[in-house]
Amino acid sequence: MSKDITFHINNEAYSINLGEDSDDQLELSIKKFLSVEDPLTTKDLLLAYLRRTQEFVNFQNEVEKQIHMLPTLENLEELKDSKS
Repeated sequence: MSKDITFHINNEAYSINLGEDSDDQLELSIKKFLSVEDPLTTKDLLLAYLRRTQEFVNFQNEVEKQIHMLPTLENLEELKDSKS
């Protein structure tokens, strides 16, 4: 079942179809930065976009740190050779 969410931006109502969101994760993620109860301004949208982008950049940096901690294929081969 698809789900709609309505935002009121600059005195206009915008209904967006979220598609299948059975566990409400997409809706909750959107509501983390945007209110569906209060009217929004263009500035509110820009701030929400910037906050979400910052969250993504932080996540991306953390993933890259974790990836760099993983051994490379060459390291694994060296380890295998040293055990032989």
